[in-house]
Amino acid sequence: MTRAAAQTSPQAGSEARHPERRKKSLWRRVLLLAAMILATLNVWTGSPLLALWVGSKVQGGSFTTLKMSAVGSVVLVLAVMVLLLVRAIQWLGVRYAEAVGRPPKARQVRPWLRSTAGKYGDPKQEAQPLTPLERILVAMVVIVVVLFEVWFFFFAGSSLPQQ
Repeated sequence: MTRAAAQTSPQAGSEARHPERRKKSLWRRVLLLAAMILATLNVWTGSPLLALWVGSKVQGGSFTTLKMSAVGSVVLVLAVMVLLLVRAIQWLGVRYAEAVGRPPKARQVRPWLRSTAGKYGDPKQEAQPLTPLERILVAMVVIVVVLFEVWFFFFAGSSLPQQ
């Protein structure tokens, strides 16, 4: 690490002098990344399964007709769980940024909201590398889509009546 980088980051100098603090910081970052992966995975798997389980308990033993209360409970539980998990992922992302000493991102104006007068500068200069949280989210979406396609094309079977 250069002397200028060590002076700009107050954590960097203290971590270099105290290897046990750096080891704790490493474990904290690993645990935060694992928690982000787990929360992201549960958006796709745990939330729908929990919502279906609650819906089945609301439905009860009558399988002849579908109750609207069961459908409503599935939708409500799924919405609440996804909202809670998204908030948890955001919180974990902020804690991870603090753990690595990354300053909070400045407000970015989206390209479709930019002024044509060039008020916000060159959009190419504002590009920043992906954070670990963004990489986890992208990887999880790709994995889930691939798994869905494998299931759909190879394991789901046809719902058309057999003649």
